[in-house]
Amino acid sequence: MNALAATSRNFRHAARLLGLDSKVEKSLLIPFREIKVECTIPKDDGTLVSYVGFRVQHDNARGPMKGGIRYHPEVDPDEVNALAQLMTWKSAVADIPYGGAKGGIGCNPGDLSKSELERLTRVFTQKIHDLIGVHTDVPAPDMGTNAQTMAWILDEYSKFHGHSPAVVTGKPIDLGGSLGREAATGRGVVFATEALLAEHGKSIKDLTFAIQGFGNVGSWAAKLIYERGGKVIAVSDITGAVKNPNGIDIPELLRHKETTGSLKDFQGAESMDANELLIHKCDVLIPCALGGVLNRENAADVKAKFIIEAANHPTDPEADEILAKKGVVVLPDIYANSGGVTVSYFEWVQNIQGFMWDEQQVNKTLQNYMTRAFHNIKSMCQTHDCNLRMGAFTLGVSRVARATLLRGWEA
Repeated sequence: MNALAATSRNFRHAARLLGLDSKVEKSLLIPFREIKVECTIPKDDGTLVSYVGFRVQHDNARGPMKGGIRYHPEVDPDEVNALAQLMTWKSAVADIPYGGAKGGIGCNPGDLSKSELERLTRVFTQKIHDLIGVHTDVPAPDMGTNAQTMAWILDEYSKFHGHSPAVVTGKPIDLGGSLGREAATGRGVVFATEALLAEHGKSIKDLTFAIQGFGNVGSWAAKLIYERGGKVIAVSDITGAVKNPNGIDIPELLRHKETTGSLKDFQGAESMDANELLIHKCDVLIPCALGGVLNRENAADVKAKFIIEAANHPTDPEADEILAKKGVVVLPDIYANSGGVTVSYFEWVQNIQGFMWDEQQVNKTLQNYMTRAFHNIKSMCQTHDCNLRMGAFTLGVSRVARATLLRGWEA
């Protein structure tokens, strides 16, 4: 099941539990605006090349729309629609005053030089500058984009609208980026894990962890779990997978990956089949990579008692049902990986105030938000007698529906 079908299914289930009026349900599903633009740039050799850029703005009932911009060759409109919608519910679950958006350009960033990427980003910004804005739609980095991309968007946007640091988040620190933003998603995953485990009378230091994906989110989550005394016994990424039943020395593994660019040949652990990681014996499994990795083929073999969804949509609905029957507790992506958008919100707030926070304040406030959101989800689970995924969806959808009705959009 693709991301859009799964997200829409979860939304409809939540709408039924909440008893939403069908007109409201329909209006919440339809995106506010979809933008598609042509971006033609000269390549370094002088030839012209055209790309298609787009932005789906899903909902703005609770505030400006918010979501990433990705540069990827297969930018699928359905997936972007799903991710924009997911951002609406995710912002509402985290209780930050945003709606959802998502966008990008259908290109392969690896095939473009830095100056070509800059030209492409500036042309894209010229085409959409009057449709984004500090109080309208605030982009952020995603697959294939980074802080430098945001710096170019900020610069190009500011030519039209004056200096506007709050128009994008995930910026370089020197241009108004927030301290703690780089680690935010991984740190949020760990705060979410702590909140869930506390509910079950457990703590990180007593448990074993397997982590799929060792990019930004996976490596930060692993590092912070290691610092809290948790035992990370298996790690994988696209370069390979390693395991050590006594726990992997994460700072050493990070150094090894930094030096060699790969997990292979790491002395402190033995290599394993990357496909085995998801069904490796451990207490807590944290998928931090691609969507759809837990499906009906492998869900029955999962040995973890807890799954923390750090990736977007890692668990298919069919796998969800199998895992529920086994009594595995799944902490849903819509909550578990919301640390990134929460600290993006802190960055936006700091830019609007023109007053920057120290890193300790960022991390402490993030912990407060993640812990509070978990307790709000739990109370929805009790009200509607449902699992954590539906608890999160009903929480998010009910907040957006309330805002929509209060603003008088149901007429």
